[in-house]
Amino acid sequence: MESNYNPFSLAGKTVLVTGASSGIGRETAIACSRMGATVVINGRDAERLQQTASQLAVPAAGQLVADLTSVDDVKGLVAALPPLDGAVLCAGNSTTLPLQFGSREKFDEMFNINFFAPVELLRLMYKKKILQKGASVVMIASIGGTHSFMPGNGVYGASKAALNSVMRYAAREFAPRKVRVNSICPGMVDTPLIHRGTITEEQLAEDAKRYPLGRYGQPADIANGAIYLLSDASSWLTGHDLVIDGGFSV
Repeated sequence: MESNYNPFSLAGKTVLVTGASSGIGRETAIACSRMGATVVINGRDAERLQQTASQLAVPAAGQLVADLTSVDDVKGLVAALPPLDGAVLCAGNSTTLPLQFGSREKFDEMFNINFFAPVELLRLMYKKKILQKGASVVMIASIGGTHSFMPGNGVYGASKAALNSVMRYAAREFAPRKVRVNSICPGMVDTPLIHRGTITEEQLAEDAKRYPLGRYGQPADIANGAIYLLSDASSWLTGHDLVIDGGFSV
């Protein structure tokens, strides 16, 4: 065996990362490039997307600004994509809202970004054969709505549970073309998303103590899971939700 053998290498692969402007998406794009992938990055903010591009180890194959909740933007994004060996669908949002205040408008808003946007993108990439034979798709879901059911997470959790369900159907339906589809279900990850004032910093610090490993996840924890699912190391894995949550859901 060659001494430089690395089943986790992404060398020679072209990978799309959505939501690459910040947080998990940014870290995933950077990590993929460090593993040798040529990355196409997507986000809504051109300036922040450029900040991500400047940190890539391999120059980006494209910086595609698009709002995935816009049907026209999604069509334009798909039309601009090169053939892909992988995709990590990170774009999403969260909210803390008791169900009694979860109006239809709130559910629609959450499902539009967390469910309909990535599903439509996935559908078009497969239909138009952007995803090459043997490609791997990673959807960023959540333990919320799948492995954990905490008060106030119903609207968010429902959108992620729906995404996780479609992942399994896609894994079945795309298998004849050898396209794999899996998801990652993170616990709480320390990104700018959780520091918006919805929950106080004191509450966050106290909540982190509930995790058996004593901390929230870091974006790199999720990015490393995505690398595994994108790589040939996971070539016999599809339809699986990989829980990365510091033991929270045990």
